[in-house]
Amino acid sequence: MSGRYIAFEGIDGAGKSTVAEAVAEELRSGERVVVTVREPGGTPVGEAIREILLHSHDDLEPWSEALLFAAARAQLAAETVAPLLDSGAWVLSDRSVYSSLAYQGAGRGLGIDLVRTVNAAGLGDVWPDLVVVLELDATAGLARQEEPDRIGGEGIALQEQVAAAYRQIAETDARVVFVDGSRSLTEVVRDSVAVIRERLIESV
Repeated sequence: MSGRYIAFEGIDGAGKSTVAEAVAEELRSGERVVVTVREPGGTPVGEAIREILLHSHDDLEPWSEALLFAAARAQLAAETVAPLLDSGAWVLSDRSVYSSLAYQGAGRGLGIDLVRTVNAAGLGDVWPDLVVVLELDATAGLARQEEPDRIGGEGIALQEQVAAAYRQIAETDARVVFVDGSRSLTEVVRDSVAVIRERLIESV
């Protein structure tokens, strides 16, 4: 069986990690190995960078932020994601390069195309086969967070810019699909699994 790489995206509080884990359980079978990862993180290097990005250093410059995300992502791709895909495993990720396109490219005003180019240097061909964006109103997303991280704590304006960026990216990227993240976990997981089966399983 060939490996597949699926990213779960969305604004802060959209439920990405919870949905990714639940979907992974649904997709596991006797022959299919499904592994979940998170960004930033997933490796010792990535976890160290995660601490800088999300829990300290409020004075990070936008490009410093973008490059740190790219560095953590490149390490995860080389150390974890690529070997898993080569072994035939499916990788479900809580965030991916698409987060940087939306947050740093659009939200920070660095430019989606430029951020894409910077990340491409470190990722090579390790890009998601499918990107499931969990859509949720920005106010509702922030309300779900008990303790917002550094980026989530910046307020609603950034989250609204990010939500709009995912829609913009989807206009020219067929890998991006949207699932209504405002409903129950059961419904969100059901629809996420349905689109994965349609795009990556039944189409094979």
